Amino acid sequence: MTKDKNLVIIPTYNERENIDAIIKAVFSQPTRFEILIIDDGSPDGTASIVKGLQKEFPERLHMVERAGNLGLGTAYITGFKWALERDYDFIFEMDADFSHDPKDLNQLYDACVDQNADLAIGSRYKSGVNVVNWPMGRVLMSYFASVYVRVVTGMKIMDTTAGFKCYRRKVLETIKLDKVKLIGYGFQIEMKFSTWKYGFKVVEVPIIFTDRKQGTSKMSGGIFNEALWGVIKMKISSFFKKYEV
Repeated sequence: MTKDKNLVIIPTYNERENIDAIIKAVFSQPTRFEILIIDDGSPDGTASIVKGLQKEFPERLHMVERAGNLGLGTAYITGFKWALERDYDFIFEMDADFSHDPKDLNQLYDACVDQNADLAIGSRYKSGVNVVNWPMGRVLMSYFASVYVRVVTGMKIMDTTAGFKCYRRKVLETIKLDKVKLIGYGFQIEMKFSTWKYGFKVVEVPIIFTDRKQGTSKMSGGIFNEALWGVIKMKISSFFKKYEV
């Protein structure tokens, strides 16, 4: 059993169909993980289910409740700050809907420990296109969004929009979290870009991404547009910023 303190951050908004099963699946892994749920005032009672499970897992299951749907990026930043205050060694990002397989958390952890990665990314596009149950239009949009980001930024990361990741603590201590500008899916791009610009080691771990079976997707045109234009602004602003660890 690992001596590292590992925290899996799972943002939730209306995930009552998935939350019990995803928490228990994470806790059943051979690597020891704790979980922090960031719930944005889910009207469907997601937080109540988590509170019930906290009685079963009092040392391992934590929750921060926020008022209203405040966005993916701010949820993760809240979680990152919470983790840094409590001395976790590795901090993971994961969706609640089983599109990220809990078993792959072990692979991300191993990439950080065995390959000395500072950021391990669960990559849909490292070895072909590994996406299940997505309509072809969404697959193409996601794949070419990553191509676009690589062209604009110069990063060599194949899956630039991935949301399944493991950070070594020092990465989150280095990135100025209060200065992160993008809050939707562009947040995932900006965090990878900052990690890369600071010179940290990034490793992509091939995974199979399976679209949610329960609940409703949070993707929207506004989120996509924010990422599209935000990447250009991010690249331009990087010319005027010093990345010193």
